[in-house]
Amino acid sequence: MIRGILSTMLMLLLSGAMTSAFAQDSYQGKTIRIVVGLAAGGGFDAYARAIARHLGKQLPGNPAVIVENMPGAGSLISANHVYRVAKPDGLTIGHFVGGLFFNQLFGLPGIEFDARKFEYIGAPLADNPVCVLMKATGIDSMEKWLASKTPVKMAGNAPGGVTDDIPKTLKAAIGLPVQVVSGYKGTADMRMAAESGEVGGICLGWDSVRGTWRKGVESREAKVIVQAMPNPHPDLPKIPLAISYAKSEEARQLIAVGIHSRSAVYRPYVLPPATPKRTVEFFRKAFTATLQDPSFLEDAKKANLDVNPIAAEELQKEVSMIFSLKSSTVDKLKEILK
Repeated sequence: MIRGILSTMLMLLLSGAMTSAFAQDSYQGKTIRIVVGLAAGGGFDAYARAIARHLGKQLPGNPAVIVENMPGAGSLISANHVYRVAKPDGLTIGHFVGGLFFNQLFGLPGIEFDARKFEYIGAPLADNPVCVLMKATGIDSMEKWLASKTPVKMAGNAPGGVTDDIPKTLKAAIGLPVQVVSGYKGTADMRMAAESGEVGGICLGWDSVRGTWRKGVESREAKVIVQAMPNPHPDLPKIPLAISYAKSEEARQLIAVGIHSRSAVYRPYVLPPATPKRTVEFFRKAFTATLQDPSFLEDAKKANLDVNPIAAEELQKEVSMIFSLKSSTVDKLKEILK
């Protein structure tokens, strides 16, 4: 009888401990913010809102998940906020431009984070950058663009972003005549600038183009001229790769490091440093489950959003590789992207 009583007491204690642990990890009645570093209406915002609609049901307590846009300085304001201000309590997720990691590598001012200390939970896909020009420019091929005697104005956000750094890298590597006009808040503003003739085009992710600029592409008012990815995207089999125009090993390396490596870490979802490991694991599993959820995938398909998840461990590996680049390569890239 005593053994039975002891057994019952032990079960109650274990149950109490499990309940306590669950209570600590439960987000019931709470609200989780996904802080997006770019303005509403662009690709970053579209992915975050799709994920927010489904992430809560993968977390204990089924919390509400909302998107908060915090644009500024090419998403640097939001990255600094998640690193320095947000509490490591699992209630704030950061989603900003991973190209900012190169700004840290270059020692540029304004960086208040260490990319190696964020807790990565994954990414919905690697970036698939392309350069789009408007019909009004009269340029409909890479050959015409390379031969242009007048630089084409390309809309940009800020250094560290694909809109700024891809055209700069292509100018240095293959001599592409471009002039980056930076300072736009987000890709929605850049599209408006391109459509109004204020600029000639934009370099940005194909997923953003397909999801938010589909009408312009289908009407042929906007045309994809070149892909800045290692391999052709299935949607763009006839569009040339930028690296195929590289005439030297240095040019190929600049494109491989300055564009291809950056693209792998371009859309990270992170938690603040010092977030408890148990919480990090919860979010990694929940993020992965969300990106595999049939209802999420259906939403993504309707919004023309590609999904090709990158695991947290792979993101961390890519970030580590960036910070292990040779100093000579770093100096060259810094000169190009300054």
